[in-house]
Amino acid sequence: MSNYIDYNQKIDYVFKIVLIGDSAVGKSQFLARFARNEFNADSKATIGVEFQTKTLAMDNKTVKAQIWDTAGQERYRAVTSAYYRGAVGAMLIYDMTKRQSFDHLARWLEELRGHADKSIIIMLIGNKCDLGSLRAVPTEDAEEFAQRENLFFMETSALEATNVETAFWTVLTEIYRIISKKTLAGNDKSDGNPGVFKGTRILVPSQAQNSEKKGCCM
Repeated sequence: MSNYIDYNQKIDYVFKIVLIGDSAVGKSQFLARFARNEFNADSKATIGVEFQTKTLAMDNKTVKAQIWDTAGQERYRAVTSAYYRGAVGAMLIYDMTKRQSFDHLARWLEELRGHADKSIIIMLIGNKCDLGSLRAVPTEDAEEFAQRENLFFMETSALEATNVETAFWTVLTEIYRIISKKTLAGNDKSDGNPGVFKGTRILVPSQAQNSEKKGCCM
């Protein structure tokens, strides 16, 4: 799959993806690395919600990823909950050097599933894996959580660009793979509008099919 597309080409699909997790786990830098291949060490906390887009080519189709960076600070959670609606993918991000950010994942996941469509594709992201000497969350703990909750899982480093693009492509490809099937409801674009995938059941591959290690160090 190539990232290079003709920007005058018609958009075939729009996929909304939300990034969620505690404040300071690196969500904004994770998004900046994917969307613009940038990293700003002086980045400040996100206030409210921001989003960026990236247009990609998949199987000769043009897909626009609309990625929402939801604020992790508690006082903004009431604002961001509305933005879960309509999302077809989510990145559940924790800081692997902060155990508390991992311990809060169950609450974030509960909120996500309470507001988003049941078919949403979710990937668990252990960010800042470049700080291996400060690791507070063993990879095995994250793998166990991901398996229990039926999530994809990968460890990343926005700073070093490790696994960031791979993580996004995994989620986007899985969404595209499902919706491109002829039998899926909602695949009729006779109105000429880009397909926004929602309301269709997705069967996430079992952990047996996705059991390879996703840590920074192979």
